[in-house]
Amino acid sequence: MPARNERECIASTVEHLHVELDRNRIPHEILVVDDGSTDGTWEVLQNLSRSNTALRPTKNGGTHGFGRAVTTGIDSARGDAVVIMMADESDDCRDVVRYWLLLNEGWDCVFGSRFIKGGGAIDYPWLKLRLNRIVNFGIRILFKIPHNDITNAFKAYRRSTLDGCRPFLSPHFNLTVELPLKAIVRGYSWTAIPITWRNRRTGVPKLKLTEMGSRYFFIVAYVWLEKYFSRGDYRKPGNSSDAEVPLATTSERRR
Repeated sequence: MPARNERECIASTVEHLHVELDRNRIPHEILVVDDGSTDGTWEVLQNLSRSNTALRPTKNGGTHGFGRAVTTGIDSARGDAVVIMMADESDDCRDVVRYWLLLNEGWDCVFGSRFIKGGGAIDYPWLKLRLNRIVNFGIRILFKIPHNDITNAFKAYRRSTLDGCRPFLSPHFNLTVELPLKAIVRGYSWTAIPITWRNRRTGVPKLKLTEMGSRYFFIVAYVWLEKYFSRGDYRKPGNSSDAEVPLATTSERRR
């Protein structure tokens, strides 16, 4: 969970997630990566960790950026699976439980979609929504995949899948596209379920559309070139580089 200047909401995000996972008897750690906050977020996390032993706050000690903070969290995680979610509680912690159950069924990755039956996006800014739909449609056509919410950060991966997607190239929000596309192209199994997203109620959004266009284009182009020109050199172990491997396996499940 990357966090930058989330003092107003980080405590409730952590507590609600912990209660939900504990209630479902899911062994877990909550790893929050402070990405250069200046508003007291780190102090809130330090205080909270004294009463919540599942919380393990850490800092991105290098150059700041959403992708760098997520990579710091992945590198520091001790579990055999990782769920990436936002610190502003826009993601529903009950969906984390559903992700975990599906990973235990054997999937390598679980993706959520706000735009399939059963999903929802509450109070989504209209301009971002339209740009989101255009970008995701383009990705679907370019990679010939049915999933319609690749740009959403809220996804779950087995650690072995993340290791198979290295090296991570994206220092910013484009990591949200790099990880699922690499997993798909490299032959890892995945499934998709409807999820609910709610716009943040406190703080300021960190994604700046004017800064991210070229970065998204770069990583999409990079993975597309890997798909068609790498000759399977980065395939999941056990998948033949010469054989045609299905691009994706999906299932849409209702709540």
